[in-house]
Parts: sequence; C-alpha cells; structure tokens
Amino acid sequence: MTGKRTRYSADFKAKVALEALRGELTTAQLAAKHGIHQTMVGEWKRQ
Repeated sequence: MTGKRTRYSADFKAKVALEALRGELTTAQLAAKHGIHQTMVGEWKRQ
C-alpha cells in the first residue's frame, strides 16, 4: 500500500454533494460517475 491520498478541491466536493442532495442518482451511481468511494459521497453530503 504505497498509494497517495487524493486531495479533492472544495468545488468538486460541493458539486458532488449537491448532486447527492438532489437525489437524482444513488450514492453508488454518483461514486461510480466521479470515480470516488461511496463513503466520500455520504461524508461530503453530511458536511
């Protein structure tokens, strides 16, 4: 496990969170669409 953590910009997080709040796609679909983990979508949505 020598991978580096990816840092996401505030703009990207906000965009994903707003999409999640709209509820048009599931968390899994959003995660796949943006290439991130499902927990990140939920965390950014809560923030």
